[in-house]
Amino acid sequence: MSPVPRPTSDRLSDYLAADAVVDHRHPSIRALLDSLRPAGNDSVERAKTAFRFVRDEVEHVIDAGDPRVTWRASDVLRERVGICYAKAHLLAALLRAQGIPAGFCYQELSALHGLNAVYLHGKWARLDARGNRTGASGEFSLEEEKLAWPVDAARGERDHPEIHPAPAPVVVDFLMTAAPGPRWYEKGLPHTV
Repeated sequence: MSPVPRPTSDRLSDYLAADAVVDHRHPSIRALLDSLRPAGNDSVERAKTAFRFVRDEVEHVIDAGDPRVTWRASDVLRERVGICYAKAHLLAALLRAQGIPAGFCYQELSALHGLNAVYLHGKWARLDARGNRTGASGEFSLEEEKLAWPVDAARGERDHPEIHPAPAPVVVDFLMTAAPGPRWYEKGLPHTV
């Protein structure tokens, strides 16, 4: 059973902030949202549309065998590629740009895995837009978690229930210092937050 997600800040405004990583005021983020708008103004449909875009239209570097390193949300959008952390940065930007609070969560699997949490209808729900290839199976759901990877406690894996308003510094440092190239993610991938 997954832990109950809990925010590390009591201020929802912290989960709407823009910064150097989650640059949701960037013109390319705004332009994409204009093209993705579902019919009506339902926040759940808008969140689902953003989630599906990141999951399905942005390649995961491992699945794609891509040598590029992206970390800023607008760069992930421009390049259409990113590791799980980078995809989470883009999803947070797309949600926050629409006024939907979003945060960052982590799982300790064979390495640290990044995902999001979204605040809709008065509660938090975790979402994992990693991409459904190589055994991953993340789906959009506010009622039950449908994350890309289940945690196997018998293998020493664990869930972190905390919802952070900003990406973990260890993640940002890793991405900002990673050298592009084949299998770049194997060099120093974080294992814990």
